[in-house]
Amino acid sequence: MSVNNPGRRAVMAGLAVLPFGEVAQADVNSRVLVAYFSRSGNTRVIAGVIERARRAALFEIRPARPYPADYFETVEQARQERDRGDLPPLAGKLADIAGYDTVYLGFPVWGETVPPAVRTFLSLHDWRGKTLIPFITHGGYGAGDCAAQLAQRATGSRIRPAFVLEADQERRTTTQVTTWLDKPD
Repeated sequence: MSVNNPGRRAVMAGLAVLPFGEVAQADVNSRVLVAYFSRSGNTRVIAGVIERARRAALFEIRPARPYPADYFETVEQARQERDRGDLPPLAGKLADIAGYDTVYLGFPVWGETVPPAVRTFLSLHDWRGKTLIPFITHGGYGAGDCAAQLAQRATGSRIRPAFVLEADQERRTTTQVTTWLDKPD
């Protein structure tokens, strides 16, 4: 589905205004967790849809030191973290993943791979016996090496095929505005 589809835009806009907390328990007996990392909100919207549809617990993965508000500064910082293999500390931790059988894990592709904060989240938990269901957003370059990274970092889990969605509005908007500003008067 194209990001320019008016119906998709209307649905995404409507979902974007719904409230999402850092941690929510939709059903105290739920054995399903939705954990997500989102910078611009695209992945957060999908996480909320899954949370409600699966009556799951919701956990937002947040780095202890937030990324810069500027898109290009964030891209550069994430590139450096990726190249160094950093596992940045998280702002909050999930108390115990043992209570969940199924984990929906959402994140945007950064530099053709899993973002550093998500790598940290994966490293903090024992994935043996879990079903991991990724949902991934990207800015037009696809899922990169995310499947391989998840297989390497969530050892012992059963990884189901990912839901992958192109959601490049921020990059496209930034490029269009920059192009407009660079035009002579």
